[in-house]
Amino acid sequence: MLNPPRLVAADTNVALDFAKGIDDVCDAIATIRARIVGVELILPPTVVEELVHAFLHDPDSEVRAAATKMLRQHRTMGFRPVNFVPLGREHVDRIAQTLRHRGLLPEEEANDSIILCEAAALGCALLTSSDAELRSIDHEKLVVELSRFDLTPPVIATPREIVRKFFR
Repeated sequence: MLNPPRLVAADTNVALDFAKGIDDVCDAIATIRARIVGVELILPPTVVEELVHAFLHDPDSEVRAAATKMLRQHRTMGFRPVNFVPLGREHVDRIAQTLRHRGLLPEEEANDSIILCEAAALGCALLTSSDAELRSIDHEKLVVELSRFDLTPPVIATPREIVRKFFR
Protein backbone atom coordinates (compact mmCIF):
# COMPACT_ATOMS: atom_id res chain seq x y z
CA MET A 1 0.00 0.00 0.00
CA LEU A 2 1.33 3.44 -0.93
CA ASN A 3 1.65 6.15 1.69
CA PRO A 4 -0.56 9.17 1.04
CA PRO A 5 1.24 12.46 0.42
CA ARG A 6 2.16 14.48 3.48
CA LEU A 7 0.19 17.71 3.41
CA VAL A 8 1.76 21.03 4.33
CA ALA A 9 -0.46 24.11 4.43
CA ALA A 10 0.87 27.56 3.64
CA ASP A 11 -0.67 30.61 5.27
CA THR A 12 -1.42 33.65 3.10
CA ASN A 13 1.69 35.52 4.23
CA VAL A 14 3.88 32.56 3.22
CA ALA A 15 2.17 32.26 -0.17
CA LEU A 16 2.64 35.97 -0.84
CA ASP A 17 6.26 35.99 0.35
CA PHE A 18 7.05 32.91 -1.77
CA ALA A 19 5.59 34.66 -4.82
CA LYS A 20 7.74 37.72 -3.98
CA GLY A 21 10.84 35.51 -3.80
CA ILE A 22 11.65 36.24 -0.14
CA ASP A 23 14.76 34.17 0.65
CA ASP A 24 13.69 32.67 4.01
CA VAL A 25 10.36 31.56 2.57
CA CYS A 26 11.84 30.13 -0.64
CA ASP A 27 14.50 28.31 1.42
CA ALA A 28 11.82 26.97 3.79
CA ILE A 29 9.70 25.63 0.92
CA ALA A 30 12.79 24.06 -0.68
CA THR A 31 13.68 22.48 2.67
CA ILE A 32 10.17 21.09 3.11
CA ARG A 33 10.26 19.61 -0.39
CA ALA A 34 13.67 18.07 0.22
CA ARG A 35 12.98 16.70 3.69
CA ILE A 36 9.38 15.43 3.53
CA VAL A 37 8.95 12.52 1.15
CA GLY A 38 5.72 12.79 -0.86
CA VAL A 39 4.96 16.31 0.38
CA GLU A 40 2.09 18.25 -1.14
CA LEU A 41 1.96 21.99 -0.51
CA ILE A 42 -1.59 23.25 -0.23
CA LEU A 43 -3.37 26.58 0.04
CA PRO A 44 -6.42 26.11 2.30
CA PRO A 45 -9.73 27.69 1.19
CA THR A 46 -9.41 30.78 3.38
CA VAL A 47 -5.88 31.38 2.07
CA VAL A 48 -7.25 31.24 -1.48
CA GLU A 49 -9.99 33.71 -0.47
CA GLU A 50 -7.41 36.06 1.07
CA LEU A 51 -5.25 35.86 -2.06
CA VAL A 52 -8.26 36.74 -4.24
CA HIS A 53 -9.10 39.62 -1.92
CA ALA A 54 -5.50 40.90 -2.09
CA PHE A 55 -5.53 40.56 -5.90
CA LEU A 56 -8.74 42.60 -6.15
CA HIS A 57 -8.48 45.10 -3.31
CA ASP A 58 -5.05 45.47 -1.68
CA PRO A 59 -3.79 49.06 -1.98
CA ASP A 60 -0.16 47.86 -2.09
CA SER A 61 0.80 47.10 -5.69
CA GLU A 62 3.55 44.68 -4.56
CA VAL A 63 1.01 42.63 -2.58
CA ARG A 64 -1.43 42.68 -5.52
CA ALA A 65 1.34 41.51 -7.86
CA ALA A 66 2.34 38.68 -5.50
CA ALA A 67 -1.28 37.58 -5.09
CA THR A 68 -1.73 37.65 -8.87
CA LYS A 69 1.42 35.59 -9.39
CA MET A 70 0.40 32.98 -6.79
CA LEU A 71 -3.14 32.70 -8.15
CA ARG A 72 -2.00 32.39 -11.75
CA GLN A 73 1.16 30.33 -11.29
CA HIS A 74 0.39 28.23 -8.19
CA ARG A 75 0.74 25.00 -10.15
CA THR A 76 4.18 25.83 -11.57
CA MET A 77 5.25 27.04 -8.11
CA GLY A 78 4.20 23.68 -6.66
CA PHE A 79 1.11 24.68 -4.65
CA ARG A 80 -2.37 23.19 -4.84
CA PRO A 81 -5.30 25.40 -3.88
CA VAL A 82 -7.98 23.59 -1.91
CA ASN A 83 -11.51 24.89 -2.29
CA PHE A 84 -13.34 22.44 -0.06
CA VAL A 85 -12.87 21.02 3.44
CA PRO A 86 -14.81 17.78 4.03
CA LEU A 87 -16.07 18.96 7.44
CA GLY A 88 -17.89 21.84 5.76
CA ARG A 89 -17.43 25.57 6.22
CA GLU A 90 -19.98 25.94 9.03
CA HIS A 91 -18.33 23.26 11.16
CA VAL A 92 -14.86 24.69 10.54
CA ASP A 93 -16.16 28.16 11.49
CA ARG A 94 -17.65 26.76 14.71
CA ILE A 95 -14.38 25.08 15.68
CA ALA A 96 -12.42 28.24 14.86
CA GLN A 97 -14.82 30.30 16.97
CA THR A 98 -14.31 27.88 19.86
CA LEU A 99 -10.53 28.36 19.61
CA ARG A 100 -10.98 32.12 19.79
CA HIS A 101 -13.47 31.94 22.68
CA ARG A 102 -11.05 29.72 24.61
CA GLY A 103 -8.37 32.39 24.17
CA LEU A 104 -6.05 30.44 21.89
CA LEU A 105 -6.24 33.24 19.33
CA PRO A 106 -7.54 36.81 19.66
CA GLU A 107 -11.12 37.39 18.53
CA GLU A 108 -9.94 39.64 15.67
CA GLU A 109 -7.88 36.77 14.21
CA ALA A 110 -10.91 34.99 12.75
CA ASN A 111 -9.27 34.10 9.44
CA ASP A 112 -6.15 32.75 11.16
CA SER A 113 -8.27 30.51 13.36
CA ILE A 114 -10.19 29.31 10.29
CA ILE A 115 -6.96 28.60 8.36
CA LEU A 116 -5.67 26.62 11.32
CA CYS A 117 -8.88 24.59 11.52
CA GLU A 118 -8.88 24.01 7.77
CA ALA A 119 -5.31 22.73 7.96
CA ALA A 120 -6.26 20.38 10.81
CA ALA A 121 -9.41 19.19 9.03
CA LEU A 122 -7.41 18.49 5.87
CA GLY A 123 -4.94 16.39 7.86
CA CYS A 124 -1.94 18.68 7.35
CA ALA A 125 1.20 17.72 9.24
CA LEU A 126 2.53 21.29 9.12
CA LEU A 127 1.16 24.81 8.79
CA THR A 128 3.82 27.31 7.86
CA SER A 129 3.02 30.89 8.78
CA SER A 130 4.83 34.10 9.58
CA ASP A 131 1.90 35.19 11.73
CA ALA A 132 2.93 35.88 15.33
CA GLU A 133 -0.50 35.00 16.76
CA LEU A 134 -0.58 31.60 15.08
CA ARG A 135 3.01 30.88 16.05
CA SER A 136 2.43 31.76 19.71
CA ILE A 137 -0.53 29.39 20.24
CA ASP A 138 -0.19 27.10 23.23
CA HIS A 139 0.19 23.79 21.36
CA GLU A 140 -0.87 21.64 24.32
CA LYS A 141 -4.13 23.58 24.72
CA LEU A 142 -4.64 23.44 20.95
CA VAL A 143 -4.28 19.64 21.01
CA VAL A 144 -6.90 19.41 23.79
CA GLU A 145 -9.36 21.75 22.05
CA LEU A 146 -9.07 20.18 18.61
CA SER A 147 -9.25 16.64 20.00
CA ARG A 148 -12.79 17.48 21.15
CA PHE A 149 -13.62 17.67 17.44
CA ASP A 150 -11.56 14.59 16.52
CA LEU A 151 -8.91 16.74 14.88
CA THR A 152 -5.13 16.73 15.25
CA PRO A 153 -3.45 20.11 14.92
CA PRO A 154 -0.61 20.60 12.50
CA VAL A 155 2.76 21.71 13.76
CA ILE A 156 2.90 25.48 13.26
CA ALA A 157 6.28 26.85 12.19
CA THR A 158 7.57 30.00 10.58
CA PRO A 159 9.67 29.77 7.42
CA ARG A 160 12.66 31.05 9.42
CA GLU A 161 12.22 28.27 12.02
CA ILE A 162 12.06 25.65 9.27
CA VAL A 163 15.23 26.95 7.66
CA ARG A 164 17.07 27.30 10.98
CA LYS A 165 16.15 23.81 12.23
CA PHE A 166 16.17 21.72 9.06
CA PHE A 167 18.11 23.43 6.26
CA ARG A 168 21.14 21.44 5.09
